[in-house]
Amino acid sequence: MSQLAKLIAFLDRDEVSEVVIATGRPVAVRQGSEYRAVSKADVSREQLALLVAGTPIAALIDAGHGSSPSVTVGDKTIAVEVKPFGAEVMVRMTRAVRTRRATRARPPTQSGAKPEPALPPSSTHSRARVKRPTRSAAARTAAASASDFGGLVREARQRGATDLHLAAEREPQARVLGTLVTLGDSMSAAAVDDLLRPLLDGAQRAQLEERGYVDTALEIEGGGRVRANISRVRLGLKGSFRLISQVPPSLEHLGLPKELARVTTYHQGLVVIAGPSGHGKTTTLAALVELINTHKAHHILTIEDPVEIVYPRRKSVVSQREVGSHTRSFATALKASLREDPDVIVIGELRDRETVEIALTAAETGHLVMATMSTPSAAKTLDRLIDMFPPDDQQQVRTSLAAALKFVVAQRLLPSADGEGVVVAVELLTGVIPLAALIRDNKLYQVGSLQQRGRAFGMIRLDDSLAEHVRAGRLLEEVALRYAENKKELAAVLHPQGAGAPAATTPSAAAKGFQKFGNLFKKGEDR
Repeated sequence: MSQLAKLIAFLDRDEVSEVVIATGRPVAVRQGSEYRAVSKADVSREQLALLVAGTPIAALIDAGHGSSPSVTVGDKTIAVEVKPFGAEVMVRMTRAVRTRRATRARPPTQSGAKPEPALPPSSTHSRARVKRPTRSAAARTAAASASDFGGLVREARQRGATDLHLAAEREPQARVLGTLVTLGDSMSAAAVDDLLRPLLDGAQRAQLEERGYVDTALEIEGGGRVRANISRVRLGLKGSFRLISQVPPSLEHLGLPKELARVTTYHQGLVVIAGPSGHGKTTTLAALVELINTHKAHHILTIEDPVEIVYPRRKSVVSQREVGSHTRSFATALKASLREDPDVIVIGELRDRETVEIALTAAETGHLVMATMSTPSAAKTLDRLIDMFPPDDQQQVRTSLAAALKFVVAQRLLPSADGEGVVVAVELLTGVIPLAALIRDNKLYQVGSLQQRGRAFGMIRLDDSLAEHVRAGRLLEEVALRYAENKKELAAVLHPQGAGAPAATTPSAAAKGFQKFGNLFKKGEDR
């Protein structure tokens, strides 16, 4: 109890907004937009149980998830949220407040800035008596709207949702395991407007009026970070919110192949994470960045639109820049980055020719460049990178790409066999000499053949990944066949010499543990 009280005492400091106890990681406190470790060793489940024994937090941990806006521990009253984090558990403790206010994510240079507190209800005026809104009344309305929005975000997280949708004349809906579920009653256009507009600052409201949409990231007290898109539609405003992972996940938690860990051994080159929209590219990218952050004393520069997962302070120095707030475009930030002494450059998305050109230059001149692309497969990713350039320049691009490429990871999230999560099917291309020759010689149609004989090089075919999931009971055979590149070949692999269907159609305990990690992928996903 005394140890827990010491941790809670951090919340008495103005610069500390929360205390996070996650098993498998050191205890951390949040200061501004950064997390700082306050213990030397990782916390085990046994240590966590001893730490919270005899407090209301223990019941939340036993349940596996849940939250309470008011928990008394000793002489302190705090707000507590417990949620699973892969195979581990995470406890977030914040100050207990009556109303919660959502704040816009601060840029790294303003990490010490504190959000303006929500104003308390006035005891001298009632809403009925006010003929025109005063400044304090408008502030109270904004705080109440933010509090209502925070409640929806917290409920969506408790249900394991990846996205939250708010639209005029519709019920609030959350995407759980790929399906939209209703969270409450239908909201009028005015109610949605009152809920969403207070989340934007003056410049963002002007952009909403001018362009009809706004992309940003928000820090919701008690609800974590969300990536937001607010737009005008036929009936009023529409808000789409991606629920971002609270902390960067690990490759093991995501179930990614161990071959990806080799990224920490490279000091230069290009790594591309590919896949359809909404299939976990940004989360995989974050896991790779966190791997380097944990094991290497590097300068990591990220260029994002917007900044999503905030990386804790570890061995590396991580500088996160947001397009629109800290730089005009990806290309502008990339040009400047070459003079900022980066070891690793992380690009949220390769969107245009200029960005790809600078990324290839950086990868060839001593930097490790990691980026995402919305392409369906590894071979299509290489085609897209080359086709962004005019025909006269493509041979030079092939030469540069062949020299710089280290990895292409293409992934898909598929529903698990037990219907309680998702599993990731991965295709992996490694930048070996035979692949470089195919790229230079414009023979990308032979990439599939190279993958068939490239297991010794660490290559993985999508169909091989699907087959492995089916054998382990993590994926139903019909789902695997639906997404296979060669359905007949996969069926032959699963049923050699006409054998019957695999017996392992019910997931084992180990398989179920694997599936629980799947939902982390879409929290903090690509734009």
